[in-house]
Amino acid sequence: MTTPLEGRRVRLFTLGCRTNLYEAEALAGALAARGAEIVSAPPFDVAVVVSCTVTATADKKCRQAVRRLKRQSPGALIAVCGCWVQSLGRDEARALGIHLLVGNGRKAALPRLLDDALARPREGLFREERGDPGAEGAWDGLTLDRPMLHTRAFVKVQDGCDHFCSYCVIPSVRGRPVSRPITDVTEEVRRIAASGCPEIVLTGIHLGLYGRGGDASLGQLVRAVAAVDGVKRIRFGSLEPFGLDDDLLEALTATPAFCPHLHLALQSGSAEVLRRMRRGYGPDDYLAIVERVRSALGQDTHISSDILVGFPGETEGDFTDTLSLMRACRLGKVHVFPYSPRRGTDAFSMVGRVPPDILADRARRAIALGDELLNEYGARWTGRTVPVLVEKTGSSAFEGLSREFLRVEAKGFGEQGREVLVAVTAASDGTLSGSRVAPDFAPPSHPVPLPENLL
Repeated sequence: MTTPLEGRRVRLFTLGCRTNLYEAEALAGALAARGAEIVSAPPFDVAVVVSCTVTATADKKCRQAVRRLKRQSPGALIAVCGCWVQSLGRDEARALGIHLLVGNGRKAALPRLLDDALARPREGLFREERGDPGAEGAWDGLTLDRPMLHTRAFVKVQDGCDHFCSYCVIPSVRGRPVSRPITDVTEEVRRIAASGCPEIVLTGIHLGLYGRGGDASLGQLVRAVAAVDGVKRIRFGSLEPFGLDDDLLEALTATPAFCPHLHLALQSGSAEVLRRMRRGYGPDDYLAIVERVRSALGQDTHISSDILVGFPGETEGDFTDTLSLMRACRLGKVHVFPYSPRRGTDAFSMVGRVPPDILADRARRAIALGDELLNEYGARWTGRTVPVLVEKTGSSAFEGLSREFLRVEAKGFGEQGREVLVAVTAASDGTLSGSRVAPDFAPPSHPVPLPENLL
């Protein structure tokens, strides 16, 4: 039985977090199952934007994406789903030329909604299904059989947040925390691993809240995923620092497949700013967490982070504290975000807005330090051999990711989706370069202790 999506060229455009990447992958699979052809360039018949609203810049990028997609294929049906949809007004959506709005908790219905929209005249077409992200226990029933857009497989296991950081709008657009049962997760992971995908990235809006109030824990989930045949790598999308408890750290230490990389959002190194942000920890707490992680997983563990500069009331001293803590933690990859006022958050009405020129200067300085720290971290791998999961291949070279989440460019042949060994000869801007040295690589059956001179 054919559907209106049969034979249609569909372009998916994704912004935002790794949870959005999972949802885009799952949508790609569902649309392909209805006969659609997933494409990455124009022309296309349908464009789907998986949106983000974490900052004002994210909203701007969503608008730009819609306009660009309309220019690329003027007659295409434009659908937007996700976080931005929850606050986007109807008049603006119509003015942008959007035909279909699908909110959080309703994305699994998108293929059916697209079928229905494609069967209708395009002139004046507008439909919205925003859903209710505040509904208790709401879970968007997206599933994934194999990754279609990436070599790694993002697997969503948690949604929602009730931490209510004073600057964050996400709890109002994603709703309260909800966790996916371990049996559902492992069933999906088995399908993904059976398709030949060796790396699983567990994602959530607030991953550390997984299993809260139930019988499961994130540590138990890691152990269960690691037990699935064919899973060679496990990593997290991101984790709030206070989500790393003893049980989880013990599980990560005991799981050879877990990659030694954690993205722990810092946001600020100032005790006063963190208090006003309602982050739930102080600078000393964060440093202690980083030290515990490296003590358990090894001193080479890559700690990446987010930094939010220019929060209302942030002084030059507060910002200097942030730079100092970044150095003390020996961070690697750092994402820097200038503070963006979000209506509906407590920070929106706080006094002490940082002037735009000072905000831009602090962002520049934080980015510069982040680049310096990433270069320092990457340089420690020169002269060493690292396993690399191949993502892109050429006739005599390939690219991929190390277990520590560093980009690697190497000479030699690398089969996409396979893990191979690379001898690193240089590092620049956080990217390692070298040559393949062995035909295959199998991860160790237990953690390998580091030589004394590398600790």
